Amino acid sequence: MARSRPEPMQVVKQRRDAALNAIVEGVPYIRFLNISFDRRGDELTGVLNFDEKLIGNPLLPALHGGVTAAFLEVTAVITLSWEYFFPRIESGELDASDIFGDETVRFPKTVDFTVDYLRSGLPRDAYARAFVSRLGRRYASVRVETWQDNHARPFAQATGHFLMPQPKPEKE
Repeated sequence: MARSRPEPMQVVKQRRDAALNAIVEGVPYIRFLNISFDRRGDELTGVLNFDEKLIGNPLLPALHGGVTAAFLEVTAVITLSWEYFFPRIESGELDASDIFGDETVRFPKTVDFTVDYLRSGLPRDAYARAFVSRLGRRYASVRVETWQDNHARPFAQATGHFLMPQPKPEKE
């Protein structure tokens, strides 16, 4: 009986990166806002790449509050999706091409999302990290914060609750 050899780490890394890119690239709004994600192991950091179109108050200038809220929510949903799909990606059961092509792959839906604006976002890149407080079969709770130059000085934070995807019932 032949023993299967573990996959080389480079293959696993490529599979993880391809899956994350498929999740992010599959949402046009994420592309419009020019949000990207930096992955270190299983930890994701959202990056809102600065663009003049993101300015809400040109007199300060400051990032638009809606852009800040969208960035926080996108980071929460992508992080939650990543944690939800990670075991299937890791095992090779879920491939990057399956993420938007397979009807059984569904994403969390926002139930509520509350943003606390702590200070103005400056006209530069911003970073966000989400922390999943609870991930159950039906419901998840996520806390997310965003900062610019100093991680210890967030300019906004949010809490969200999400309905987790349920498998489609099999047809008889």
